[in-house]
Amino acid sequence: MLRITDITLPLDHPEPALKEAVLARLGASPDELRSMAVFRRAYDARKKSAIQLVYTVDVELSDEPRALSRRLPKVMPTPDMEYKFVARAPARLDSRPVVIGFGPCGLFAALILAQAGFRPLIIERGKSVRERTKDTFGLWRQRKLHPESNVQFGEGGAGTFSDGKLWTQVSDPKHYGRKVLQEFVKADAPPEILYVSKPHIGTFRLVKMIELMRATIVELGGEFMFEQKVDGLEIDNGQLCGVLLSNGERIATSHAVLAVGHSARDTFQMLHDAGVYLEAKPFSVGFRIEHPQSIIDRARFGKFSGNPVLGAADYKLVHHARNGRSVYSFCMCPGGTVIAATSEPGRVVTNGMSQYSRNERNANAGIVVGITPDDYPGGPLAGIAFQRELESRAFELGGGDYDAPGQLVGDFIRNRPSSAFGAVLPSYKPGVKLGDLNPSLPSYAIEAIREALPVFDKQIQGFAMQDAVLTGVETRTSSPVRIRRGADFQSINTRGLYPAGEGAGYAGGIMSAAIDGIRVAEALSLSMIA
Repeated sequence: MLRITDITLPLDHPEPALKEAVLARLGASPDELRSMAVFRRAYDARKKSAIQLVYTVDVELSDEPRALSRRLPKVMPTPDMEYKFVARAPARLDSRPVVIGFGPCGLFAALILAQAGFRPLIIERGKSVRERTKDTFGLWRQRKLHPESNVQFGEGGAGTFSDGKLWTQVSDPKHYGRKVLQEFVKADAPPEILYVSKPHIGTFRLVKMIELMRATIVELGGEFMFEQKVDGLEIDNGQLCGVLLSNGERIATSHAVLAVGHSARDTFQMLHDAGVYLEAKPFSVGFRIEHPQSIIDRARFGKFSGNPVLGAADYKLVHHARNGRSVYSFCMCPGGTVIAATSEPGRVVTNGMSQYSRNERNANAGIVVGITPDDYPGGPLAGIAFQRELESRAFELGGGDYDAPGQLVGDFIRNRPSSAFGAVLPSYKPGVKLGDLNPSLPSYAIEAIREALPVFDKQIQGFAMQDAVLTGVETRTSSPVRIRRGADFQSINTRGLYPAGEGAGYAGGIMSAAIDGIRVAEALSLSMIA
């Protein structure tokens, strides 16, 4: 087949126009075209008055060698994107691999291992996804936190309660991302995620998909242990020998994927105590900001606002402040909600999520400031202590009952407390207590965000509107630690331990975590058959 890139057509083009454009690019007649499939559809909204769709199309021609010999612009052979296993389990396995954590990274590590015949044992500290969903709603609706079953912990990981974004900017020369999307479609994800430029799924669809993927792993010989936390590692002369569970059980293994997510603070402490090499890494802190989605749509799409092909508009913003700090939008959720995302009692953490429809009234995003270990000196776990300090302060500012502290954007810019909501009502549950956000973050972060908001308003008209709402605090942007690994994906000082995904500092988001899970599973499987 041949791949044709950069075919641009008007947003409202008639259906036959794409085929006509393909034939025109190829200089071919209709009877030469055997098949045609859209590989990618994006949009170019740089000119709001003339938004265009940009297609990449795979075609089959009756005489493809002749078409290639003509060296047509932006026409090339379609690359082979089919996933190929690097190893298969032998008929008799001396031991089985363990996967610790069942978020996006653990999910795909376990799936690849199961498909290759290695019958992985998956250990998840939280509950199965439906039970976990009930517990999560318990915090949002009843202010009841379940420390082991919440937005951070449980089947599906933190990505379950998110916008479900399925794109990433990580290098992917082996097309692992395609494997991820195909497996999601097999698990009843919308087929459009295979071709839209910014695919997403949303929380409710993710729940069903995760259950179906778990069933596939079980059918292939995998086994699950829910509500079991790994409390210790057994290490002999630098080699992993087993994992110790919270119920006192020991599981012998010489190969374990460590995919615990960015909030497994007690696990990071356990690893540090066990002598596994960790180091502090940069992350970001800030607030969630909410606007009416209609304002974002108009700013991005103009007269095409509301077009069903475009959907709810997103944005990506960056500002380099005078004090040397970078302020940027993070995890933007069109038509979504701000959620309570703490995993520890007496602390408030915010995040954002959307459903597949993205039809809630507000848009939200993190507005965060980059920080480095120089801002929280004290060793590899100092970033955790820094996060906890901010989250505890937010709990107090919110009134001590899991309400979050908030402030209107106009008041924040003018450095005055807020006392009443305006046109924008916050979506965070249990609730938002208005006041002054100055005490919630370090002064350098407050100063940088206060400078950035009016600058962002020049890019998106209405961004600094008086009634937009800031809700604090966003601290779990990424892991505060990195569990260093070598070229073989094993811990640099603990053989057989494979740090992976966002918690280990090697991913950020569903897709990059899933890709990392595949890469680690491949390395582990090669080691097991060596």
